[in-house]
Amino acid sequence: MGAFLDKPKTEKHNEHGCGNGLRYGVASMQGWRVEMEDAHCAVTGLGKDLPNWSFFAVFDGHAGARVSAHCADHLLECIVQTEEFRHDDVIKGIRSGFLHLDKRMRELPELASGEDKSGSTAVCALISPSQVFVANCGDSRAVLCRAGEPVFATRDHKPVLPAEKERIIRAGGSVMIQRVNGSLAVSRALGDYEYKNVEGRGPCEQLVSPEPEVSVMDRNEVEDEFLVLACDGVWDVMTNEDLCSFVRSRLALTNDLESIANQVVDTCLYKGSRDNMSIVLVTFPGVPQPSAEAIQKEKELEDFLEQRITELVRHGDSTEFLHVFQALAEEDIPCLPPGGGFSAKRTFIESVFKRLCPSQADSVNLSFNCGGY
Repeated sequence: MGAFLDKPKTEKHNEHGCGNGLRYGVASMQGWRVEMEDAHCAVTGLGKDLPNWSFFAVFDGHAGARVSAHCADHLLECIVQTEEFRHDDVIKGIRSGFLHLDKRMRELPELASGEDKSGSTAVCALISPSQVFVANCGDSRAVLCRAGEPVFATRDHKPVLPAEKERIIRAGGSVMIQRVNGSLAVSRALGDYEYKNVEGRGPCEQLVSPEPEVSVMDRNEVEDEFLVLACDGVWDVMTNEDLCSFVRSRLALTNDLESIANQVVDTCLYKGSRDNMSIVLVTFPGVPQPSAEAIQKEKELEDFLEQRITELVRHGDSTEFLHVFQALAEEDIPCLPPGGGFSAKRTFIESVFKRLCPSQADSVNLSFNCGGY
């Protein structure tokens, strides 16, 4: 769903912070979509009662940004204020918090009237000193990287999943073209109240359910490296393994988490993502540190790319960016970033090209309309 722009909006919103032994970086980009519908939340230290806990979340809105923005502002408070959470049943508290928020939002005037039909996926993590609680509702996803491997990932809630399809059909709906009633691409979400009006059925038995799947993992202080929360604009073009490999390769170069998050969304754009993109990258004490060897290898790669761009510009038949870029893409270039590949170096290639051919800078933007780079 949603219309597209003639060229992507690549300006980014960034945040970073630290606390409780964690560091985080955030990047979000509108991309090709006409509207930015993503939202996020990042908090280290949850007040005087939970100073050692942290909360991170990504919300991917659809049919508008109202619900995703409201969830970013209020999901945490809805969770921590539940009776279950206050009595140390965190898993039930998270579930109740989601359901309470969904019920409460329904009373907002623009949603109650049906004027606003927006909804949002939600993926969030509550991190205590000893555990990581992850909740997912929809097709945004969280992945935990431990000792270099993605050891945990949430499940995307798609209408074609057998249990989801069964619930939809029981509620009187259908699954067509892999969508609820041929329209909505996720089977669980907050908001989307036009899909939650089947009388005689509870909130978790509707065509679209607000119920999250909640998982808990014990923390490993030595091997836990980082947690990624991201919307499907990222996961559409990167596997869990790809993203973990790419983030690890960037962590070997810098500890600037905003920069790494920016590189992820840029790379996903160049890999062909047409959606809004948001990522929250959270690192644990066991995160890999930058290494001189990796930095040197990256420098050698960029020196090689700059040399080849210079040769193509000086000796080629054309100085248009797309021709230069496609020529490079067809070469067997060694030591490209794992998980990101050639797309991960497009920003660098653009910068070199613009410096060498300032009069052709406009051809860089035009190249967005010429295929999946």
